[in-house]
This record gives sequence, structure tokens and C-alpha cells, in this order.
Amino acid sequence: MEFTKLLEERRSIRAFDPEKHVTAEQIQEIVQAAIQAPSWKNSQTTRYYALVTPEKVEEFSAKCLPEFNQKSSKGAALVVTAFVKDRSGFTQDGTPDNEVGNGWGYYDLGLHDENLILRARELGLDTLIMGIRDEKAIREALSIPENELLGAVIAVGYRAINPDKPKRKTVLNPAHPCEDVRGTFQAGIQRTGKTAC
Repeated sequence: MEFTKLLEERRSIRAFDPEKHVTAEQIQEIVQAAIQAPSWKNSQTTRYYALVTPEKVEEFSAKCLPEFNQKSSKGAALVVTAFVKDRSGFTQDGTPDNEVGNGWGYYDLGLHDENLILRARELGLDTLIMGIRDEKAIREALSIPENELLGAVIAVGYRAINPDKPKRKTVLNPAHPCEDVRGTFQAGIQRTGKTAC
């Protein structure tokens, strides 16, 4: 699938087809895509925990997700993403390289998650990234060690609905309210030596 089309087609799906099941092989394939993402000093600290069988998914969902996310992810497999703390953004002796600290681990995790959901869409699957979850219950259910910080629970399945694409901001909205972003940044550099107007 063409990359631009892939970006346009991806949606956060909140209704999955319960008759179509994601396989362990499909999960392996999307995780393989995820681990191709860059990471701080190539630290590769992201970790994945997958639940594929409907019985395991249902049990996990009941214990670890609020009711609205249980409903939204019903019929999908689940992938829990995490990362090893105090590595991305840290020196070998455990000192943060800058003020962001473990924020770099979350940043890397986001890059990996983006690869995961885009590869899923390329394979004809759909996803829902869920950040509201019970961290303690997830740790217990999946035996996640204390040296890993949890990110999201990602539902992966086949869409039962085809939602419209939400309106997106234009390039100018998030960058700056100036008419010409490139000209603005160049003018800002000439005036102040900084990269903003």
C-alpha cells in the first residue's frame, strides 16, 4: 500500500469484528515492524506483551481495562507496550543525559507504536491505542518487571465499522500562524538568530 494512502486510511477503531481473529503470526509481523523504529543511542528498550486467544483477552480485559475500553476493544487481540526505564536518555552510570530523563523512553515507545499501528493497517488490520488502563493489574497479569514502564494497551483486530476521518489541522496551524512557514523561519533567523519568528 502506498504510504500516503496508509496514513489516510488509518483510524482509531472502537468496534471490532468478533468473527475475525488476529493470529499470533500477524502480531509477530507487526511487532517486527515496530522494532525497526529508531531509539535513543540504539538502546532498543521497547517490550511487547501480546494476548491473542479470545479467552485470555477477555480475562485480561476484565481485570485491566475500564469498562469503556473493554467495550471498545471487544473482539480484538491486545498488545501491551512497555520500555526498560533509565536507559533511553541516560548514561551508562544511570545519570540522565538531560532534563527529559525517562521521557526519551516514552518518546521511543511512541515511535515504535506508530510503526506497529501502520504495519497493522497495511496488513488489513485496525488498532486502538488505549492509555487508560490499570497499571498494577497489568503488571500482575503479565508478570511485567518493575524495571519496565508501561505505555499503552493496543487493540488489534478487524474493523466492524468504517468511521469518517476526523478533521486534521493544516501544516500552518500547529507550526505557527504565519502565512509562509519557511519564509517565517528564515526571517526569524535573520532577525534574532533563532529559528522562530
